[in-house]
Amino acid sequence: MTAPLLVRACRREPVERTPVWFMRQAGRCLADYRELRERYGILEMARTPELCARVTAMPVDQLGVDAAVLYADIMLPLDGMGVPFRIEPEVGPIIDRPVRSTRDIARLRVIDADDATPYLFETIRALRRSLPHDVALIGFAGAPFTLASYLIAGMPTRDHAQAKAMLIGHPDVWDRLMRTLAEVVARYLVAQIQAGVDVVQLFDSWAGILSPDDYERSVLPHTLRVFEALSATGAARIHFFTGNPELLSLAARGCDVVSVDWRVSLADAWTRIGADRAIQGNLDPVTCLAPFDVVAERSRVIVEQARGRPGHIFNLGHGVLPGTDPDTLRRVVALVHEATAA
Repeated sequence: MTAPLLVRACRREPVERTPVWFMRQAGRCLADYRELRERYGILEMARTPELCARVTAMPVDQLGVDAAVLYADIMLPLDGMGVPFRIEPEVGPIIDRPVRSTRDIARLRVIDADDATPYLFETIRALRRSLPHDVALIGFAGAPFTLASYLIAGMPTRDHAQAKAMLIGHPDVWDRLMRTLAEVVARYLVAQIQAGVDVVQLFDSWAGILSPDDYERSVLPHTLRVFEALSATGAARIHFFTGNPELLSLAARGCDVVSVDWRVSLADAWTRIGADRAIQGNLDPVTCLAPFDVVAERSRVIVEQARGRPGHIFNLGHGVLPGTDPDTLRRVVALVHEATAA
């Protein structure tokens, strides 16, 4: 049986057209999702398999995308680590007892992923039974650095000063925290693959704030531990990396696909990551708020930048913005499929 289109693109195999999906497609701009959000909280939906599966499948049915991405939150692994958290509207994750010392780190639990987030794997198994075979199912997790940033600060921050201060000033404490997080994230993603996802994406949303030296010395080894744990599964591995093109050559290590944002052209990104890696991206999400002729023009530019190269996945450089018209996304999917049809 032929693998889903997205999986073949991740492997840089021949495809009949460029696959398309959008980060944060499972929610935000869809009316059916907004109706559910009036009744349920984000975490309640993510932890309820029937609701989670319903939202995950919505973009496949309504937008025509080539992949479903789990409706989840990168903070969910904290459920099994014994770290209470909540999601504040318009703010993000809040941790009332941040992790800032060796004693705090020692209290973090590392348990089987099936015991930590059983609801998520129930959702995956249900989706695997219901999704069309040619639609890939994408799982994901926050990378150790991004999770550490939230754990240390206790909330979203602009400068990530507390996390960087630990990385630079207390490297032994930092290393212990990152090793713990790498183990948890690796178990979490392996369990997603075993439950039925085809592709996993590791989100390192904040790593772009680091210098190349700090990233290579204090973050990359832990990211590689996660990717190495996934290598035996055979699932494709996407590294979502944003904000600092100077780190792309390092971010490409250990993964199959690098997801890039609009701050770098696809041609430049491929030069940095190497022609042996697939690439995902990179339409600016704000573009989708413009008139469609502008969206179409910029989408075609990306298609042309990737033409003739194996392993391109069309996506946004970051997540769908709440004000986006779903019809714009539907038309982008159709445009890319038509423009790249073999």
